[in-house]
Amino acid sequence: MWRLSCLVRVARPWAATRSPVLKCGVRTTLCARSFSSTIAKSPGSKGHSKGQLWLLIIPATTFCLGTWQIYRLQWKIDLIEKLEKKTKRSPVPIPTDIAERLEDYEYRRVRLHGHFDHSKELHMWPRTLYTGEATPTRGGPEPGAYIVTPFFCEELGRFVLINRGWVPKRRMAPSSRAHGQVEGRVSLTAVVRTDESRPSFSPKNDPPANRWGYRNVTEMATCADTAPIFLDADSTTTVRDGPIGGQTRVILRNEHLQYVFTWYALSLFTGYMFYQLWRKSKRRR
Repeated sequence: MWRLSCLVRVARPWAATRSPVLKCGVRTTLCARSFSSTIAKSPGSKGHSKGQLWLLIIPATTFCLGTWQIYRLQWKIDLIEKLEKKTKRSPVPIPTDIAERLEDYEYRRVRLHGHFDHSKELHMWPRTLYTGEATPTRGGPEPGAYIVTPFFCEELGRFVLINRGWVPKRRMAPSSRAHGQVEGRVSLTAVVRTDESRPSFSPKNDPPANRWGYRNVTEMATCADTAPIFLDADSTTTVRDGPIGGQTRVILRNEHLQYVFTWYALSLFTGYMFYQLWRKSKRRR
């Protein structure tokens, strides 16, 4: 234990420059092993140890952080609701400059016309069917994949990527759903999407194996030789024996509720520690 003791004598001329400003007779002890005995006062002093008052910063700060997280939680809930409403707005014609305004149009529904190139479809695997409701299925959700197909957009004059929707694992091969491979000119309503971060424990993208664990628009567009524009086809595009559209999920990281509990718990715990220290110092007097 490292111990520093200094006794202040008012009569000595160098006390003001070489020692801290303390009351006469106060003995200061710094102890690295004991968090609670940072500064102690002599029995004859009045009031509890002022050196321990700084410990109140910890419960006060954690309480403020917990309160701030409550506001963040409400902000995130409002943002999710706003984006969900955005996906339900009436579709607009796809703008010709959408490549430069993807962030502005994300989650917006757009209309476009053209035809598919099924020879270069990509598989986002594994995925579960999204119905818009949190309804559990017996035996757990069935594994499957999203079918992402190049689509020549007449309005843009180039190919873009369309997530046609979900298929079960047993029908990932195009030959198993030949009747669902739409041919000819079609009209689509789709939701604009952008890149997503790789989720924790998600497999890496494997282009040679045509296995995509997460949405990396630039990488997928390079592989399929399209413009870096990605859209989710909505449920109106679903055809018999084809992928099930409408797989857009508004997923934003929202961990603010657990942060609220964490900060408030720390505030309560450290506040209780300060109370115990205050009681001990009071008994010593």
